[in-house]
Amino acid sequence: MYNHQLETFIQTADAGSFSKASEIMYISPTAVMKQINLLESNLEVQLFYRTPRGLTLTNAGKSYYQDARYMIQYAKDAKVRAKNAMINNENRIRLGTSLMMPCQFLMELWSKIHSISPELKFEVINFENTPENAREILKNLGQNIDVVAGIFDETMLNLRGCAATELTRVPICCAVSIYHTLAQKEKLSIEDLYGQKLMLMKRNWSKYVDMLRDDLWEYYPEIEIIDFSFYNIEVFNQCEHNNAVLMSVPQWKNVHPMLKIIPVDWKYEIPFGLLHSPTHSKTVEKFVYATKKAFTE
Repeated sequence: MYNHQLETFIQTADAGSFSKASEIMYISPTAVMKQINLLESNLEVQLFYRTPRGLTLTNAGKSYYQDARYMIQYAKDAKVRAKNAMINNENRIRLGTSLMMPCQFLMELWSKIHSISPELKFEVINFENTPENAREILKNLGQNIDVVAGIFDETMLNLRGCAATELTRVPICCAVSIYHTLAQKEKLSIEDLYGQKLMLMKRNWSKYVDMLRDDLWEYYPEIEIIDFSFYNIEVFNQCEHNNAVLMSVPQWKNVHPMLKIIPVDWKYEIPFGLLHSPTHSKTVEKFVYATKKAFTE
């Protein structure tokens, strides 16, 4: 906030006397005089010539008069900007994005989301997909990042200490190198996977993946299952380098330029949606509602 003595100084300079300024400001002439004297003392300059005919500005006073008007207006503008920033922060959604948790589909839905909740603003925050980041970001959603999008299940949510809103079920697909013999196909059958090394996330990461694993072990021993512990770019590189097959979902189509994601003729799916804090804010609640509505329209 600016010093209110500036307002008194401007009114006094415009009025040309303490008494006239006091009438405009509804305070006593003595109070006006004390404020001007205090302002001059603090500035260590004389602002007015005091004469029986009234007050006139000194050269210092004329200079300060111009700056005082600017300072008052700037302070008022700063107050408006601060309030606007507060409003923007209240309606700001910080979207986390990584290779495994891309937010591209939210960008594609933005026009619909905006029409439902026009006050919402996006801020995209990129993070590296590491086990440490996965633990910290999902456990602390609402602090630096409000929402991330990705596949999930109850086991993962409990493990990471977060909540989720399901938007849809996405098919479990397979990713292969663009040079793999299967890359020529637009859809795979289970028989296509015979003799292949199928990379699956380790047990107890997702019950949906575990169901697929159990069925393959029991009914399709011709498929060799290779476990891995965490999805990151290295896993996609291993898939490409080793000419293996990697369990994937359609949302990861842009993760690795040398891999092709192909649907499989089976019924296995996994939930996909918005991951957020169990005690999310009203802004996150509005965003989740708008996204869910936009996604289903």
